[in-house]
Amino acid sequence: MEAGLIGKKFNQKWIVRVKKNEELVSALKSFCFEHEIRLGSVSGIGACNYAKIGLFDVGKKEYYSKEFSENMEITSLTGNITTKDNEIYIHLHINLSNQKFEVIGGHLDKANISATCEIIIDTIDGSLDRCFDQEIGINLLSL
Repeated sequence: MEAGLIGKKFNQKWIVRVKKNEELVSALKSFCFEHEIRLGSVSGIGACNYAKIGLFDVGKKEYYSKEFSENMEITSLTGNITTKDNEIYIHLHINLSNQKFEVIGGHLDKANISATCEIIIDTIDGSLDRCFDQEIGINLLSL
């Protein structure tokens, strides 16, 4: 198993734990590569002490990101696994709660796990690619 993750498979689902001090997005991408997961959905909860999240401005076709460095609960992690240019593509959104119980959220760029992160990956046989859409300015599912 990948050093930063441990997991167990049940039929089409993986139960995965991201270890303390691991960067969530890159560890998940490595796990998917190692286990040849090319299509699926992701959900999870946990805790982190750093996160970089973003919001896409459709009018400007740009992502705006903000970094948060404090103890936070991952109250909701959701997303999907696809491919782009034959590489694993992880697309995640996150909601985080701080010590004041304020919730922030957005597109997840990075998160450093402070205690643990428990993820369920529901795999789907096959693969689905993404391609860049000039009009919108993001990578869309190629359906």
